[in-house]
Amino acid sequence: MLSEIKITADGSHTLFVPSIDECYHSTYGAIQESQHIFIESGLNQCIKNRINILEIGFGTGLNAFLTFVEGNKCEKKIHFTTLEMYPIEIEKALKLNFPEEIDNENRIYFEKLHKANWNMDIEINDNFILRKIETDFTKYNFNEKFDLIYFDAFSPEKQPEMWTEELFKKLFSHCNIGAILTTYCAKGIVRRAMQSAGFKVERIPGPPGKREILRSTKFDN
Repeated sequence: MLSEIKITADGSHTLFVPSIDECYHSTYGAIQESQHIFIESGLNQCIKNRINILEIGFGTGLNAFLTFVEGNKCEKKIHFTTLEMYPIEIEKALKLNFPEEIDNENRIYFEKLHKANWNMDIEINDNFILRKIETDFTKYNFNEKFDLIYFDAFSPEKQPEMWTEELFKKLFSHCNIGAILTTYCAKGIVRRAMQSAGFKVERIPGPPGKREILRSTKFDN
């Protein structure tokens, strides 16, 4: 998909996709949105030291980079699997200002995340293994289980096929007990789909510009 770089309210970049009239991140602040939803409400709630993470939508690599930086601070061992149907160009990705805004000393690792080969495990450092898979999430078959899921697809209005009860049931079946799924979307139809799939769902405060987000947990099979 064709996209163009935009600056959000916290000074960090996002990508705008004219064909669907949607940005990859909140215009109120890309970094603060991802930090709040996926790190503070997701990663930091996971008590395991070895964490198997699934991300739906690699996009700009922001969530992966924030996870890498935070995981290093906490000395967690992370295996990060991310699904992306429309990878952005590496040249465009490397123009994004996330390293400068987050931790410029780790710029080399932001670049490694984007330059890593697809469809195989790549060691980013001793604590972080990345597996980028170029695929359609709605058709992908998993062969592993996860402790944490970042659900970061485009909105239900733009990609309704990504937010169905059937797909949340598939994710539920590939979650370990205690696994957390977190997403920016708080729509009732999404909450009900998650609940029907078996998750216990809670509405929690969102980042600036968003009143609430959803966080779901798997307590049993």
